[in-house]
Amino acid sequence: MSNKSPPPRPAPRLYLATPVVDDPATLVADLPGLLAAADVAAVLLRLKEADQRTMISCIKALAPPVQKAGAALLVDGHAELVARGGADGAHLPGIAALKEALPSLKPDRIAGVGGLTTRHHSMDAGEVGADYVLFGEPDAKGQRPSSQAIAERLDWWAELFEPPCVGFATSLDEAHDFAASGADFVLVGEFIWADPRGPKAALIDADAAIRKGFAAAPVDRDPAGQNSADQDSEGRGHG
Repeated sequence: MSNKSPPPRPAPRLYLATPVVDDPATLVADLPGLLAAADVAAVLLRLKEADQRTMISCIKALAPPVQKAGAALLVDGHAELVARGGADGAHLPGIAALKEALPSLKPDRIAGVGGLTTRHHSMDAGEVGADYVLFGEPDAKGQRPSSQAIAERLDWWAELFEPPCVGFATSLDEAHDFAASGADFVLVGEFIWADPRGPKAALIDADAAIRKGFAAAPVDRDPAGQNSADQDSEGRGHG
């Protein structure tokens, strides 16, 4: 083995999307146990549309248990409520929403972005200052790319660009594959909450799937000879 291999990539971490939250009481009670059970880096709060005061109250209720667990609370959209609710940032649905929200979020808060349908949009997002890019979420009609296409996009991004990339996983298999493909974070949501065993068991399984996927990817991320180690040391290994 060469001694000149690039620094090892950190293991990907979970990013947990909540169900659409109307009354936060149940989630406030459940989150500490959930966040203690797995390596969750951040929680994405999906708010039910309501008046601003109600939504801010919901953020204020959920921010402390998330932050106490060492995770970040991001609000899905509603960048204007982030500071008032004490959240750590916002997830924006596309490049236009990102550009509009950046002045209110930077430099103190996180601005992540999804809805990036082309590589060009993804690169634009990175250039204007997105803290992460998300690949694979459903569009307004519920359509999303194939798992293979999402994995390929993650691999492309991880190989060439510095900001973290997130893979939107709808199953344990996708969580595994996206971790192997270069995702820095894996976003999980509905399949966690729908698990008949309860969300804690599902989250533990997702954490394990991510670790297995990461372990299955060689250091040079070249399982099929598709990417050279030289490319990786030029791309991913710096920063």
